Amino acid sequence: MATEHVLIFDTTLRDGEQSPGATMTHSEKLEIAEMLDDMGVDIIEAGFPIASEGDFNAVTEIAKRSKDATICGLARANFKDIDRCYEAVKHAASPRIHTFIGTSPLHRAIPNLNQDEMAEKIHETVTHARNLCDNVQWSPMDATRTEYDYLCRVIEIAIKAGATTINIPDTVGYTAPGESADLIRRLITDVPGSDDIIYATHCHNDLGMATANALAAVEGGARQIECTINGLGERAGNTALEEVVMAMKVRGDIMPYHTGIDTKKIMAISRRVATVSGFNVQFNKAIVGKNAFAHESGIHQDGMLKNAETFEIMRPEDVGLTGTSLPLGKHSGRAALRAKLNELGIDLADNQLKDVFVRFKELADRKKEVFDDDLLALVKAEASDEQSDRLQVKFLRVICGTEAPQSADLTMIVDGKEVQVTAQGDGPVDATFNAVKAIFPHGARLQLYQVHAVTEGTDAQATVSVRMEENGNIATGQSADTDTVVASAKAYVNALNRLLVKHARSAGGEDFKTVSYKDAG
Repeated sequence: MATEHVLIFDTTLRDGEQSPGATMTHSEKLEIAEMLDDMGVDIIEAGFPIASEGDFNAVTEIAKRSKDATICGLARANFKDIDRCYEAVKHAASPRIHTFIGTSPLHRAIPNLNQDEMAEKIHETVTHARNLCDNVQWSPMDATRTEYDYLCRVIEIAIKAGATTINIPDTVGYTAPGESADLIRRLITDVPGSDDIIYATHCHNDLGMATANALAAVEGGARQIECTINGLGERAGNTALEEVVMAMKVRGDIMPYHTGIDTKKIMAISRRVATVSGFNVQFNKAIVGKNAFAHESGIHQDGMLKNAETFEIMRPEDVGLTGTSLPLGKHSGRAALRAKLNELGIDLADNQLKDVFVRFKELADRKKEVFDDDLLALVKAEASDEQSDRLQVKFLRVICGTEAPQSADLTMIVDGKEVQVTAQGDGPVDATFNAVKAIFPHGARLQLYQVHAVTEGTDAQATVSVRMEENGNIATGQSADTDTVVASAKAYVNALNRLLVKHARSAGGEDFKTVSYKDAG
């Protein structure tokens, strides 16, 4: 059966990073972009170049390094944004400018533009973008709540001005699948010039229908899906790349479409995005969740032993999962560790492997067996600690038990200087966090503190996630250790380090300076 190609437009580095707390460093963005390129993503939206110097530099470098993917930058509907966007993406072999404006009545009211004034602005800005770049994408933000006649009018204007892709965003996740398909179908029929462009769909998951809406739009005639790894994104997230790609692959009988994605690389990039963003993948997440291929029911297990197809519609190997989880031990060497990490889709440089190997040996001395999930937690911890240049946990001892208050004796490295303090709190974790705050005073508010065991047993590693907010900046920190309190301290400090990065960005690239810290002794 003949199938049609659907372009995959990944916006993990732009819309995904806008998820509160999902901060990525420059090097992490370059790494994720390379992984997206290697797995066959057609278009990578690398960032919002006008937003900051850091975003501009990341998009520029990604454009220079790109191999096969088109590199896209986002720009608002003004010449300054569009010029800055082109300055960044022009270095790519295949650059794209993506410019947008909110067209619904709610969004028109913000700049106080009437329909005619906005139409003229669309004509001018899309024309300007097309004069710079042959590949221009235009989006009417909040398209699904825009009056249909006006939506047709402005899309026709954008096409005549030179847009080659028209993206239809369901910006607030308001649409249902039937509406999504019908809207694309009607636009193709009613808007002159639709045969000469590609319609794209950009869905949000506020009502849990992002994947369904994206696939319905493809059925209606869209041939580009905008999505993110793990469904990362603002509020409830975006359409998940892994879900739409695997849905089309598994159900080709009713969806005769194909993509260029190497699905065997899905798990590796899912894990990496989870690590660098600080957002763990929920266990029951479709395709990439820890339980996606787990079977506990006796009936299911019996069926799986007889024929895997009884309860699995796809093979774990199809998304890059290995079929076994054989543990390593304290006698395992560096070659065995590298082989196991490669099996898990993780390729570390020699210096990174050296650091992880040291952590592995330390863990193996405390645990009888080190499983796959333990190794993934070690790599996450190593990635988090790489950012901990200003604040580091050096020593921690806590006193806890039934007699309150509990106390924490903490030594930290702050900007290269060793600082020690003892603090009390309601429990060992509270005492530890109080000690960190005594050493490094800050106004950040703890929004989330979450602990889960990586594997089974009393010697299991605990992975701790901490989310903090200060002056509108949100950052997430993670760490893993067989000692839950140590993992908590490191996760808390990692979140603070990420907040410092955000402070530096918001200060125009200048380093953020703390007011004071407690002197040693």
